[in-house]
Amino acid sequence: QVQLVESGGGLVQPGGSLRLSCAASRSIFSIYGMGWYRQAPGKQRELVARDTIGGNTNYAESVKGRFTISRDGAKNTVYLQMNTLKPEDTAVYYCTAVINANDYWGRGTQVTVSS
Repeated sequence: QVQLVESGGGLVQPGGSLRLSCAASRSIFSIYGMGWYRQAPGKQRELVARDTIGGNTNYAESVKGRFTISRDGAKNTVYLQMNTLKPEDTAVYYCTAVINANDYWGRGTQVTVSS
């Protein structure tokens, strides 16, 4: 099991940047997959970025070239660096971890991109 706590969300103007953090309650060295999803009002939750131990990284087409997922094993933290933000990036962002085929989720952090 693992508890995940997201932080770093907020209000940002279009074109701005934010870095989201996901602090895990245990070592993430052995967690196979960690990632970020988001859910906008009235829409389904969608994958934003995913990272596996083997080094495979996947991004949604809409964020490729703008967002970067990374892990810091020493801090048990996963980050999502978001650049060139657009109004359509507005959503609640959730951190997720896959352990032994079970999915674990944080409570989410709100990101609002607006002028």
